[in-house]
Amino acid sequence: MKHEQASLAPWSSSYILAVDLGTSGPKVALFTLEGGIVSASNREIPLILSADGGGEQDPQAWWRAIGEAMHEVLAPVSLAVKAQIVAIGTTAQWSGTVALSSSGTPLMNSIIWMDARGAAAMQRLCGGRLSFEGYGLSKLAQWVYQTGGAPGLSGKDSLAHILLIRERFPEIYRQTAVFLEPKDYLNFLFTGKIASSLDTMALHWVTNNRDLTKTPRYASRLLALAGLEREKLPPLLASTSILGNILPSLAREFGLSEQLKVVVGSPDIPSAAVGSGAISDYQAHLCLGTSSWITCHVPFKKTGIVTKMATLPSAVPGRYFVANEQESAAYCLQYLRQLLAGEGANAPLLTFAEMEAEAELSPPGAKSLLFTPWLNGERTPVDDHALRGGFHHLRLEHRRSELVRAVYEGVAFNSRWLKQAVEAFIGRPIRSLHLIGGGAQSRLWCQILADVLGCEIKQIAAPRHANARGAAWLAAAGLGLLSFDEMEEKTAVAEVFTPHAQHRGLYDRLFGEFLALHRATKQIHQRLHRHY
Repeated sequence: MKHEQASLAPWSSSYILAVDLGTSGPKVALFTLEGGIVSASNREIPLILSADGGGEQDPQAWWRAIGEAMHEVLAPVSLAVKAQIVAIGTTAQWSGTVALSSSGTPLMNSIIWMDARGAAAMQRLCGGRLSFEGYGLSKLAQWVYQTGGAPGLSGKDSLAHILLIRERFPEIYRQTAVFLEPKDYLNFLFTGKIASSLDTMALHWVTNNRDLTKTPRYASRLLALAGLEREKLPPLLASTSILGNILPSLAREFGLSEQLKVVVGSPDIPSAAVGSGAISDYQAHLCLGTSSWITCHVPFKKTGIVTKMATLPSAVPGRYFVANEQESAAYCLQYLRQLLAGEGANAPLLTFAEMEAEAELSPPGAKSLLFTPWLNGERTPVDDHALRGGFHHLRLEHRRSELVRAVYEGVAFNSRWLKQAVEAFIGRPIRSLHLIGGGAQSRLWCQILADVLGCEIKQIAAPRHANARGAAWLAAAGLGLLSFDEMEEKTAVAEVFTPHAQHRGLYDRLFGEFLALHRATKQIHQRLHRHY
């Protein structure tokens, strides 16, 4: 739990409250229209993981934590400033599913993006007699034509979650009035109204994304293909649409105006693109959070079946962005931190500053120790839930410093792998990346990324709050207070990191070995995942 406060900008006339529900927990921040943070707070939420590939969280725990963080953010804010808070913007982890009853109560824990229990159901749905990469060709053609992509076979998409509930929890499926993404569930709690957006619902693979100038709509043929009932899905609005006013009871609880608007918003990846300032076509950003991604807006619709990448509707109305994800990133460092602490509730944890100091004791290349960051499988550029992480070429001379540095570098190698796939997809090199997410606070990690990826890294100011800033700016756009060009201009860069030429050869060789490790071990991972 952490609270941050900054002095108020005297020229600000409007403020936006933003809620960012990440996997580790919610962040709440009060923003000026310039993107400056007035006050911010966060809470942690536990993950509920199971041996069969399950990944869940308690939606009611989300809401309690958000309420606590909102109270903390607003406590030092004057009544005059509260009166100038004009909107709430929300964003949240993508590809999650909340099964909501007709009375507005969650019927079970939310199945989140880490959950792979729907894999078998997806493989049955996607398969066919004439197939390619596990997809029946006629089904694949329908998905690609209308959505621009196709469901992942790993079972981690929202569509897979609903199929899992239908097969494994039929009574819950029957009682469900509507299936909501986490962001839309939060909006429902703020307003009492239910709606989603085309970009939010993209991972259900039942929307028509071919012409973004038309009214957002579901595709009846895709609904029939998936066997989904239209009435169990929310209506579609633009991400910048005003959903409604905050509920009067919440306005009274937090001391806010009952006229405060709640905007539909967008999930974390498209929202982050806005908050990172990488809004122009081909301007890319890298998020280094629990998971990671490299993405950019593009002026075309395209599908990459082999690399599991596609262009999907973005948070910016009428625009596409490249969608991809690296399953485990900064979470790898957190995982190592817990391992080094040992067992027990009172086991002392190294701070992240201490972890960074350890990594700096090791030379570049971590004395040839390689770490593969596939702790929960991988999505892009390969969709393989069976992949698992590990340290490779571990020697007696390696110490804690090498273990920590190898994690920093392993995540960077995987990011380079993804960067190459994105460059091939968009047909041009990426020479500069806006860096956001909690991991972007590490100057060492910024430099390692510059060296490994061979490109300029722009560390965006307040990188942990880029998703929330994107949510705030989308809300501002919905109220007509900011244009997307203005958002790009207002994005502050804290520091720029350029590659060190002397490390290029070393990292080129180690990256080659990183890819070789994947080729050599992927079948081993498949067998271990299947039989043990």
